[in-house]
Amino acid sequence: MVNRTKKRYWLTPPELYQSLHKEFNFDFDPCPNPLPDDFDGLDMDWGKMNHVNPIFRREDSKTGKYGPTAFVRKAIEQQNKGKSSFLTIPTQSYVNLLLEAGAELRSLGRVKWLEVDTKEPMKSPSPITGFYLKGK
Repeated sequence: MVNRTKKRYWLTPPELYQSLHKEFNFDFDPCPNPLPDDFDGLDMDWGKMNHVNPIFRREDSKTGKYGPTAFVRKAIEQQNKGKSSFLTIPTQSYVNLLLEAGAELRSLGRVKWLEVDTKEPMKSPSPITGFYLKGK
């Protein structure tokens, strides 16, 4: 049984990092491990090309306050400043299958799905992505 009270961090395998670094030439890591004291990758400007391997679960962060979404938002903020980032974030296997098949992604926002019998919209919609697979 996995101890869920222990904080966990997953390092990028060296061969994967080297392959990505060769392609992107990283100059900054806002999620280093080990994490230096008083280091907060969300509270600083990033480099020109960033390797971002954030904690996978909010509860595993040093403060318990920030998960991968905070780093995605920060990467977008940095993108608006002309900086680039490569983020490694867990995803469902079917998403990778669709990407590998050439699917085009489209954000559909937070869809308020309708309950089948009452037609009432759900109270807490989650973000939905549309995937377009064009016939060959």
